[in-house]
Amino acid sequence: MSNTLRALSVLLAYPTEGLREAVADIGSVLVDEGLVSARERADLWPLLAELRNDDLYDLQERYVELFDRSRSLTLNLFEHVHGESRDRGQAMVDLAALYERGGLTMTANELPDYLPLLLEYASTRPIGEARQLLTDIAPIVAALRERLVARGSTYAGVFGALLVLSGSANAEPVELAEPRDIDADWAEDPVAFGPEAAPGCSSDRTMSRIRAARRDARSEETNHV
Repeated sequence: MSNTLRALSVLLAYPTEGLREAVADIGSVLVDEGLVSARERADLWPLLAELRNDDLYDLQERYVELFDRSRSLTLNLFEHVHGESRDRGQAMVDLAALYERGGLTMTANELPDYLPLLLEYASTRPIGEARQLLTDIAPIVAALRERLVARGSTYAGVFGALLVLSGSANAEPVELAEPRDIDADWAEDPVAFGPEAAPGCSSDRTMSRIRAARRDARSEETNHV
């Protein structure tokens, strides 16, 4: 299960040129390890095709729109059940301690409940422990999959595969906060450049490139550690 979990973790990461180059290897892992059935793989192929063929900045914009600017789809799992309450803080402390006991070192800019990080940790554990971790988060994963399906997003396939790996393909989705209400909290004001810029001027591509530069810089720092 370890290679499959790593592959799914990578698919949920911010799109980079490195991810594009790894698409063929990811597809091979999903086939060779055989833990994801042909049906689930069929739901994943459209995402792999997009990552391989679409313009990188378009991929990054879509990712930001889904997971960074939409709180209802944030990949920080505890946000969906604890919000900003103290319960979330304690849950993250407990999860960070679990990672530490398992030998996973987090970087300063990572939150323990970030789904790709949790999957990376699960990929290092014995199969029974890994499956239990996936089972524990299955209700949240099921709810996120429903929301992604409703948006017509190809990322839904990753969440469907995670449910199958957890043995909880029919998990009842946890009741999350209403998307419209919590998304409004995260809405960003339009950005205009220059004294004569029109109100509401779109800057999504510019913001995506800035975010990309920051993420790539953080990734570079991590690689040199």
